[in-house]
Amino acid sequence: DVVETEEHYKSRWRSIWIMYLTMFLSSVGFSIVIMSVWPYLQKIDPTADASFLGWIIASYSIGQMVASPLFGLWSNYRPRREPLVVSTAISVGANCLYAYVHVPHSHNKYYMLTARALVGFGAGNVAVVRSYIAGATSLTERTSAMANTSACQAVGFILGPVFQTCFTLIGEEGITWKLIDLQLNMYTAPVLFGAVLGVINIILIFLILREHRVDDMGRQCKSVNSEGEENDAVDQDTEGNVDHVAVVALNFLFFVILFVFAVFETIATPLTMDMYSWTRKEAVFYNGIILSVVGIESVIVFMVVKMLSKRTGERAILHGGLLIVLVGFFILLPWGKKLPNIQWQEIKNNSIPRAAATEMLMPFWSWQAVQLPDNHTAEPVGCPVTQSWCLNTPRIYLAQYISSDILIGLGYPVCNVMSYTLYSKILGPKPQGVYMGWLTASGSGARILGPVFVSQVYTHLGPRWAFSLICGVVVLSLLLLEIVYKRLIAFSVRYGRMQE
Repeated sequence: DVVETEEHYKSRWRSIWIMYLTMFLSSVGFSIVIMSVWPYLQKIDPTADASFLGWIIASYSIGQMVASPLFGLWSNYRPRREPLVVSTAISVGANCLYAYVHVPHSHNKYYMLTARALVGFGAGNVAVVRSYIAGATSLTERTSAMANTSACQAVGFILGPVFQTCFTLIGEEGITWKLIDLQLNMYTAPVLFGAVLGVINIILIFLILREHRVDDMGRQCKSVNSEGEENDAVDQDTEGNVDHVAVVALNFLFFVILFVFAVFETIATPLTMDMYSWTRKEAVFYNGIILSVVGIESVIVFMVVKMLSKRTGERAILHGGLLIVLVGFFILLPWGKKLPNIQWQEIKNNSIPRAAATEMLMPFWSWQAVQLPDNHTAEPVGCPVTQSWCLNTPRIYLAQYISSDILIGLGYPVCNVMSYTLYSKILGPKPQGVYMGWLTASGSGARILGPVFVSQVYTHLGPRWAFSLICGVVVLSLLLLEIVYKRLIAFSVRYGRMQE
């Protein structure tokens, strides 16, 4: 049976590809400046300290957390083109503001904070993107489309720092366009590039994006988002209530998934500096390589999981992904007898101020801020004696760390794709904008709380407590998954319109 015309099929998938592009550009907007925020902040406002840098990094996720439900609600009742264009325009304007934060004579750091928060607010459109893809794909297409969306997001996170590295060739001074008071340098060029990409995205949304909705079997349906159509134009397949127990459970599981990955990213630098006596430069270089490899691994997993889900189903794969993440953090627990090298210089000759040593224990956004005194030539390395656990906690061997990275890099993308896919299938044919907004907000909240949690627990109690608590949270998630396992089924299956 013909469920849709060839013309409709092509138009539908062209629109979905625009959604992939929007997701890619959203993640590039976050990662393209992440490596240069701290030196740029120091340059434009010397009064800014490491703790303020933390707020600037977190402001992106806070903005996204606030915006996601709002854009999702908007997309439920109006054409998706409207929130997508407005959100992208906000990001473009915010990037331009970031390029001009050097102009004011004071309070420059607050302008940068505002710019990054607005970029995050614009990134709230990922809820609209995922709700559109959920409504424009059949059940058999959904997993593949969600995996492609997550892959585009991952590639954006990987390529953002690559773009930033290319723009460093311009240098700190760069070129100044006095007529409009614009400095084009290694700090402003990336965001202006992001603004240009955003404008291109808006043009493509106007030219190509069309409202499409298909039911779970792939049959063309009318959409409440199409202009001039009334809400009663939706077919009767939307009748029935969403299983809110399953919805809440998946929101919690998604929060945990992004929480543990935020912990993984945050702890990488301080952990390797403490355990392997790496300098700051070595920690950046080696962990940059490791995280790049993990990113590539994730993209491969996104592609593989599309085929695997057809054989085993999404619930089983989500279960397996959580188990892999659990094993990854369990491996990180200190098991040996050898203690890490202790950083004694601070006590012996007071060569590095205690405040600076404390800053080294802050979250990932703060460790770069440590400044050695001008008369200090050798950077102290090892586990700071100010962390009392360094004196009695065994060293985590490099093989443990690498193995953990590989496993978490395998388990995280599996859980990410499966949670989004199951969530969209549970919601069914009803408008998903608000629900997707809440799911995105859960992830943003996890990215805010994860670094705060691990920086406090790791600093005061050490890796054994930090990773044990993470293992406990993942075990709790596995128990919750077992409890709601039978409820995590597609809307159409639940109401007997399709067989699982």
